[in-house]
Amino acid sequence: MANFTETKALTFDLFGTILDLGGSLTPFISESLNARDANVSADDFWAQWRYRQRIEQYQDTIMMLGHSGYLETVRRAVHYVLRANGIDAAPETVAEFMRGWQSLSPFPEVLSALAKLKSRYQLVVLSNGDPSFLDYLVTERVAWEFDAVISVTSVGAFKPHPAVYRGAAGKLGLEVNACIMVSANSFDIMGARACGFRGAFVNRYELPYEDTPYQPDVTVDDFTALAAALL
Repeated sequence: MANFTETKALTFDLFGTILDLGGSLTPFISESLNARDANVSADDFWAQWRYRQRIEQYQDTIMMLGHSGYLETVRRAVHYVLRANGIDAAPETVAEFMRGWQSLSPFPEVLSALAKLKSRYQLVVLSNGDPSFLDYLVTERVAWEFDAVISVTSVGAFKPHPAVYRGAAGKLGLEVNACIMVSANSFDIMGARACGFRGAFVNRYELPYEDTPYQPDVTVDDFTALAAALL
C-alpha cells in the first residue's frame, strides 16, 4: 500500500480526468455529423479528434516555434479529422464543431471526492489549457474553488514536458516529491513521475499504461476510488 503522508498537493489534469470530454462532446459532434450525412459515427470521430490533438500538441512543443495554445491544437486537429473523413473543413464548420468545448462537464463523482480530499491536500489544476479557458471551465463548468490553477502556457510547452511539472512545484513552493499528479492520461503520469512527482492514474478508460519505469504509485477507476486510496 502506497504511503502519502509526505504529500502536500494534488495536481489534477482537467481534460478527460475531471472533465468528461467524450460524454460532453459527442452529442454536439453527432448533431453536426448528422446535418452533413457524414459516414462516420460520433464516437469514431471523437476518438480520431482526440488522437490527432495529441499529435498536434507534441508537434507544437517539439518544433518550438512558439506555444500555440490548447484550443488552437484542438482546432488544428478537427480541421485534419474533418478532411480525413471527407467533410469540408470550412471555417464555419470548424467553428461549429469547436462550440461544444464551451459546454464541457465534470464526471459525476468528481465534486464529492474533491470535498473529501481538500481536508488533507492542496488541490491544484495543472492543465494544458489556455489560462482564460481554464478560468471559465473551473468557475463555470466545474464550479470548484481550487487552491491554484496552473496553465502550461507559463512554460510554453505542453505536457509531458519536464518544465510543466517542475514549474508547477516551484509555483506551489514545494519539492516535486510532495506533489501527486492525478491524471487519466498515462503519458501525463509518466512525465510527472520522471520529474520526481508521485502519480495517481485514474484509469477511466481501461487503457494500458506506458511501457516505462515511471509507473503510477496508485491506479484507480474513478475519483471515488481516488479519495479512498489517498485518505
